[in-house]
Amino acid sequence: PLTGSPVTLKILQNWVPRVSHYFDKEHYTYAGHQIVIQESIEHYGAVVWPGALALSQYLESNQEQFNLKDKKVLEIGAGTGLLSIVACILGAYVTATDMPEVLENLSYNISKNTQHMNAHKPEVRKLVWGEGLSEDFPLSTYHYDFILATDVVYHHTALDSLLETMAYFCSKPGTVLLWANKFRFSTDYEFLDKLCNIFNATILAEFPEANVKLLKATARKN
Repeated sequence: PLTGSPVTLKILQNWVPRVSHYFDKEHYTYAGHQIVIQESIEHYGAVVWPGALALSQYLESNQEQFNLKDKKVLEIGAGTGLLSIVACILGAYVTATDMPEVLENLSYNISKNTQHMNAHKPEVRKLVWGEGLSEDFPLSTYHYDFILATDVVYHHTALDSLLETMAYFCSKPGTVLLWANKFRFSTDYEFLDKLCNIFNATILAEFPEANVKLLKATARKN
């Protein structure tokens, strides 16, 4: 069962239109910082999707409720890195993860946008959902306050591995999953049902124009 009475929000036009020779660069402003994101059309993960805009905006506007300062944050499926950069601006220790083929563009965007900041420098790491979790991220060493995930659910075959990965990182008490996703297909809602079977999930916000829902979830006590 999904609880909560979500606020209804609009994704604000936080990006700044630019006269640019490059069609693949997007300019955003969050928390007083201009962020320039390089996209790549070769990979799904290298484009900014609406869930990342929604969660970036929500975290910026709700810093009292979700204070990221000096918190340990892991983003799974970080894509272009926009959300990880925003979390870093908000003061978190960020680890941004994605598939190997996305890491080069992800690293580029993160280093470019955080190099002049006094914030904790984000780390970029490979993470293939469901693979090598306990070897690469042993729970004895790694504990995160927040797991961030945006638009990780769409038509792909790794949904069970994704859920397993979310459950793994949230298995320690106190870890909160913040997940924003565009809901389009019945498979998206099926994933939500499965998530609600193993997590206590609350819906925080809905962005109806973009079909985005933003959820907060914590693992159920066994």
